[in-house]
Amino acid sequence: MAPVSPHTQNVTVDDVITSYSQACQKLNCKQIPKLTRQLQDLTDLSGRVETMDLKGERLDHKACEALEEIFKRVQFKMVDLEQTNLDEDGASALFDMIEYYESATHLNISFNKHIGTRGWQAAAHMMRKTNCLQYLDARNTPLLDHSAPFVARALRISSSLTVLHLENTSLSGRPLMLLATALKMNIVLRELYLADNRLNSLQDSAQLGNLLKFNNCIQILDLRNNHIMDSGLSYVCEGIKEQRQGLVTLVLWNNQLTHAGMVYMSLCLPNTQTLETLNLGHNAIGNEGVRHLKNGLIGNRTVLRLGLASAKLTCEGAVAVAEFVAESPRLLRLDLRENEIKTGGLMALSLALRVNQSLLRLDLDREPKKETVKSFIDTQRALLAEIQNGCRRNFVLAKEKEEQLQQSASMTEIASPALEDSSTDPEESNNSVEDSSEASNQYTNATPVDSEDGEITTTKEVEGESDSDTEEEDKEAAVEPKPKENPGQVTVSSPGRGQKVFLVTRVDNPNCAEEDKKLPELTKPLDEEVVSPGSNALANGLEQESGNITPRCDKKDSLGVYSDSELEDLLRDASTEPDPALNVITL
Repeated sequence: MAPVSPHTQNVTVDDVITSYSQACQKLNCKQIPKLTRQLQDLTDLSGRVETMDLKGERLDHKACEALEEIFKRVQFKMVDLEQTNLDEDGASALFDMIEYYESATHLNISFNKHIGTRGWQAAAHMMRKTNCLQYLDARNTPLLDHSAPFVARALRISSSLTVLHLENTSLSGRPLMLLATALKMNIVLRELYLADNRLNSLQDSAQLGNLLKFNNCIQILDLRNNHIMDSGLSYVCEGIKEQRQGLVTLVLWNNQLTHAGMVYMSLCLPNTQTLETLNLGHNAIGNEGVRHLKNGLIGNRTVLRLGLASAKLTCEGAVAVAEFVAESPRLLRLDLRENEIKTGGLMALSLALRVNQSLLRLDLDREPKKETVKSFIDTQRALLAEIQNGCRRNFVLAKEKEEQLQQSASMTEIASPALEDSSTDPEESNNSVEDSSEASNQYTNATPVDSEDGEITTTKEVEGESDSDTEEEDKEAAVEPKPKENPGQVTVSSPGRGQKVFLVTRVDNPNCAEEDKKLPELTKPLDEEVVSPGSNALANGLEQESGNITPRCDKKDSLGVYSDSELEDLLRDASTEPDPALNVITL
């Protein structure tokens, strides 16, 4: 039988309350007033309701059975069963209901010390079968040797659970071994909380190190208030060094660590690829340990938050931390509370903050430490204020950078549609350029440049062989309309390959004024004659302006001394047989 979904029922709040009341009467148990009030406050049953809060209520087997009438009709995001004095029967019944009706995405069963083996077995079945359960909080609910195999089997094949709280559940020994072995194969769990389990520095720490070697999916590992110690930290660090990605937050608060353990951590930190939060508070690290740690932190590229509260630091240790702060371009938060940091240490931190532009929060004790010189008390207060101002400055800078990034992103989004609209098909644009080039090719294959001595210099013919650095200029010349020749220019077109065109510029000579009268008679038949490009006659292209050409009379080869046929031969030779190695043609 498939679970009944409230999405397919037309249920009302009154229906839910009535059904719950009737079930309580049938089972001869009292209604829970706290629960009835919560049901009365419901308005929308179409989706998951925020919370069913039964924290602190005593739930026996009958009270748990009556809750089924609610789970049939309403689904919740959080079902809070903390400290409800569940026994094996009640816990088994509730977990079966939650699994069958998919009643919750977040479940809190903490502080229930008597759910026993059958209760944990039902919880493991629920973890394995339900597809919606993402969060399970079982703090202070003992998971003993005979119950651990069920949970380990469920975690090995669990497909939905991402957060698991097992603080103070007596995991040390065989339960942790089973749990760590199962989690090596788990690729869904993201957060694992194992605080207050008296985990030791030998077997338990070795299991944790092996877990970290094989599991790259766990992002938060909370080991606070255990007995990891320096030898156990070596196993954990070896596991972290094997990770290419994975662990983001590591909490080692109060694990009896000393300066010796910081050697392992210093060697581990440069190899971490994802670690962003490292909490080493309440460990006797001391100044020597911080000096070791500093070297690893400077070589690290990921740590954003560092906890060193109550780490037995003095001014010497604060100076080492300040050196790291000055070097770090990414550290966001630093906790140095409950340390004996006095004027010298505060001065070093203040100077480091003048250089650092990333640190947004530096936690220090509010009250100044006792000094032998009373004036130093005021100095400490001034330095504390300066440190706070430095953090505020960095916060403002970070805010401005964020706003600038948002503005640039929004401008990019606005500009993208405009660019898409204005862009044309590249093939069409190329075709238009090619067509224009072909249409104007016979007119503008060469561009003349007038030299000072009257000689004519032409650019390379546009024949598809142009150099890359002049290709764009040739295209532009091909698209532009034909320029009008000056009155002193003659256009000569060659019938050969490429339709070469040469422009001959007139050079006036005042000594040849008498020959101007003879030239119109010479050029009149040339203007009236039209010759095709392939004929052997005079090359085409001599325009009306050619009548204005003035010969150079100071030389023997001027136009005035040639007959008509000689002049035609000379022009034909110049237009049809140019030396390709020459760029200058002189008449």
